[in-house]
Amino acid sequence: MKSSQLPCLSGVGFKPEHFSAINSERQPIGFFEVHAENYMGAGGPPHARLSRLREDYSLSIHGVGLSIGSMQALDQDHLQRLKGLCGRYEPESFSEHLAWSSHDGIFLNDLLPLPYTKATLARVAEHIDQVQSVLGRQMLLENPATYLFFEESTIPETAFLTELVGRTGCGLLLDVNNVLVACINHKLDPSKYLADFPIEAVGEIHLSGHSEALDDVGAPLLIDSHDTPVTDRVWSLYSEVISMTGRIASLVEWDNNVPHWPLLRQEAAAAQAVLDSAAQRVAA
Repeated sequence: MKSSQLPCLSGVGFKPEHFSAINSERQPIGFFEVHAENYMGAGGPPHARLSRLREDYSLSIHGVGLSIGSMQALDQDHLQRLKGLCGRYEPESFSEHLAWSSHDGIFLNDLLPLPYTKATLARVAEHIDQVQSVLGRQMLLENPATYLFFEESTIPETAFLTELVGRTGCGLLLDVNNVLVACINHKLDPSKYLADFPIEAVGEIHLSGHSEALDDVGAPLLIDSHDTPVTDRVWSLYSEVISMTGRIASLVEWDNNVPHWPLLRQEAAAAQAVLDSAAQRVAA
């Protein structure tokens, strides 16, 4: 089984509106990431652009539609299309979300949470095994941004992820913004969450912005919106992670209110500075 092999550099999520600027000269970007479901057609401009980028850059494919957390069976047609996509581009990494997004053949266009129980643990592990067997590669599983707890949950999220890694051999995608969002919403300590996280299994990191609101009782509510620059609190938490792990491939996500290319490149440069600082500390 192929393991994740992204370079320990910063990357960005690819947006078609940036293609001309990116293609005009070699960019100081370690890798690009795309959503799998945007490239499941047979051809056309999306594949022409991605094929050109693949000539010069490492690639991460990030799924949003497998519904790994569903108690129903995986969509085998979707899984086969994903296999074809990975075979076509041979990405250095493939990842998905600890979430569910479909039911009875209906795609809900959202990443929905699941309770952490022995039953869901067994089902998610079974789904991960299926995906890794069909793809012939390790998948990374992303921790979710959540807004509520399930009363039936009996396993802490970090323990749930640790058990999945042990059962399946999957890796993890640590979304630092999701850690902050979930911990603030649930009144938890992000540093304590990270201390319990199976950090040795992390093969990629995500960074993004979020929006701030208040809930019905006036308490702070963070929303994983991916529509702003990475916030200071996320940068601080990211530096904390990298101080523990050393250099890990780190992606800046910006999916809504997408900025011009220079600003997104600037965000990637900020992540690269944190990675370079970690490398200098090790060298010293």
